[in-house]
Amino acid sequence: MCGIAGLFTFDSNAPPVDAGALDRLRDAMTARGPDGFGSWMHPGGHLGLAHRRLAIIDLNPSGAQPMASADGKLVISFNGEIYNYRELRDELTSKGAVFRSTSDTEVLLHLYRQEGPAMLKRLKGMFAFALWDEAKQGLLLARDAFGIKPLYIARGKGRIALASSVKALLALPWIDRRPEPAGHAGFFLWGHVPEPYTLYRDIAPLPAGCLMWIGKDGAERLGRWFDPAREMIEARSIDVPLAEALSETVRRHLVADVPVGLFLSAGRDSATAAALACEACDAAKIDAITLGFAELAGSPADEVPLARLLARHLGVRHSVRHVTDEDFHAWRGQILLDMDQPTIDGVNTWLVAKVARELGLKVALSGVGGDEMFAGYDTFTQVPALAQRLSFARNMPGLGRALRQALAPWIGALASPKAAGLLEYGGTLAGAYLLKRGLFMPWDLPGLIGDGMAQDGLEKLAVLARLEDGLRGLKQDRDKMAALEIGNYLKNQLLRDTDWAGMAHGLEIRTPLVDVALFENLLPFRASKADLAATPKRALPGEILNRAKSGFSVPVVRWMGETSYRGWAKRVYGAFG
Repeated sequence: MCGIAGLFTFDSNAPPVDAGALDRLRDAMTARGPDGFGSWMHPGGHLGLAHRRLAIIDLNPSGAQPMASADGKLVISFNGEIYNYRELRDELTSKGAVFRSTSDTEVLLHLYRQEGPAMLKRLKGMFAFALWDEAKQGLLLARDAFGIKPLYIARGKGRIALASSVKALLALPWIDRRPEPAGHAGFFLWGHVPEPYTLYRDIAPLPAGCLMWIGKDGAERLGRWFDPAREMIEARSIDVPLAEALSETVRRHLVADVPVGLFLSAGRDSATAAALACEACDAAKIDAITLGFAELAGSPADEVPLARLLARHLGVRHSVRHVTDEDFHAWRGQILLDMDQPTIDGVNTWLVAKVARELGLKVALSGVGGDEMFAGYDTFTQVPALAQRLSFARNMPGLGRALRQALAPWIGALASPKAAGLLEYGGTLAGAYLLKRGLFMPWDLPGLIGDGMAQDGLEKLAVLARLEDGLRGLKQDRDKMAALEIGNYLKNQLLRDTDWAGMAHGLEIRTPLVDVALFENLLPFRASKADLAATPKRALPGEILNRAKSGFSVPVVRWMGETSYRGWAKRVYGAFG
């Protein structure tokens, strides 16, 4: 896990790459890689790559980056982990490849030489990288299947910059900071900035599951190498038992040359990941971390009592840290500084990552993704049910719109403000999903960001059309909901928050339930959270198995004196102003 950066000029009128600017871009991400740094400049002066290192695999200097092939024809700056790198290395060695390190980064160089961009489908891990191919005179950018690792691109006249964070790119003086209306509107709609946008017009993420080739002349070719919805449509039977598939993904995610800890909650996904980790290694050497809050004590949302029960059951070393209102207010400014893009979530992860780093950990497992992969959210049942009940409204869009306009000014005093849009939006799966997951509604936006930005942002977002497009070809409601949750909430909020909040403390957070091989194995089963929790060899405690879902809660709203996340969203947005 690291921070990567690059500067690339392709216009004869653009200045050559400034090595000092590249280093400043790199060092704006020091927290992501406190263990080392490096830069590489192309002899022609038109390209520079840089790297901040968090040493997890191959702790020696031989694993430093940017890394060049032995002949200097390939150079890579890589962020992430390739969990099957040892198997790939053995295969490449049998074909004559000679390695100078034991790093997964060098495996990428040799694999690219053998297979080119097609190698992406063979990687089991999380990654974002930039790779210069001297023979082909082009730069390959790539990002993992689900978007666990970020990569942002800023475009200027005759040049581009790339980095693992938006805020690092803003350190460059030539970056245009004009607002991107879709990013601003998207934040208030969802509580996060949806891909492919940021708050800035000239900065955009490389989309999850995509690759981009940038030629020496600056011509860009964007391709998609993985699409979860397409995988669901084309699902084929794989003869691997669920317990075996889960054990394998957890085992892979434990690959490291440093100790691996885990975040322990009372949820079935976290508990299962922890139990399977204990089957794969010595439980007594695993550090498990749980957060507690006085405001939640005695409520169903309090994770501590059941987490302690589970820790005793598994035999792990367990640390419980209670976070107070005073702690949050002391750290709030730093949390907002570390937050790379505005989000209403991520505070929980920032807090538990802080504790993990204080314990000396560099790596921790998280149960993120369990609800999306195993249909754990109530959205999987409530959204299709709402769309079915209100399906008659699809044929009366005018009535729904008129009713919303009449109700919106006052219904918030009696019910959820979203209720005004039930008939206008609730009759389709996409519209019902917006009502369920949305933070503010489209009609709220002018009062938040102004009429012009709201209108431009909503037109560009084309929210319902984009959501519907992501469902094309899917037949089952469960698959449709999985596509919506994986392609929106998981990708744009949970995984992005996991990255910035962990990296703020130099902690690599691994998500064994968000894994391509596991996803492909799950498709024929359509397994549930109960199936997930039944996989450990030693049964989980009944209190865990029978606990109602509550989520990983942090009383941020109460600490801020707000009544809902809408108030917290306004405060977060103000910090990005």
